[in-house]
Amino acid sequence: MGTPAVRMGWMLQLDAWRRSLPPAALSPVNQRAADPFERLFVQEYAKVVAIAYRVLADRTAAEDVAQEVFLKFHRSFSPDSERASGWLHAAAVHSALNLLRGERRRARRESAHALDPVQTSIANPEKVIEEAEGRREVRRALRKLAPRTAALLMLRHSGLSYAEVATALGIKVGNVGTLLRRAEDALRKEVNRATSE
Repeated sequence: MGTPAVRMGWMLQLDAWRRSLPPAALSPVNQRAADPFERLFVQEYAKVVAIAYRVLADRTAAEDVAQEVFLKFHRSFSPDSERASGWLHAAAVHSALNLLRGERRRARRESAHALDPVQTSIANPEKVIEEAEGRREVRRALRKLAPRTAALLMLRHSGLSYAEVATALGIKVGNVGTLLRRAEDALRKEVNRATSE
């Protein structure tokens, strides 16, 4: 079917195609896919992009993170692994958080106080600015949390179930609720600390 890079480029086009089909139409595709990696890609790509998007709030960057995660997985693991989806989800969070941290360092080097680009046709500029600042505060607080704590929050608030979060992070399902509550408390404290400064 071609080189892995060519196959990956072709498979990235599946996302747009996949969203246009009802879920029942995908089951024959999943059954026909001879390549286990291709089958895994079709099943997990949208979720990996969604997780990265939740962290980055940028669709293009989220798709770049997803592509990077799938390439790393393809080079290192078997697509038939029972932990494949968990690894992909965790890697999406970690890669997106690393990208945020790198952007923060770059922004600090370039400018101490960079402003968002001016948005056109804003209904209520004050509300938009307040919401954007709130999201920035949460992202800053996430960067200051321990990586595992931030990953736990992002995985759960990206729509993953407790079982999926447990698989992605290698913890027991019964511990997810407690760890999540602690992580939310740590995030709340970090946001409050940042806003009180």
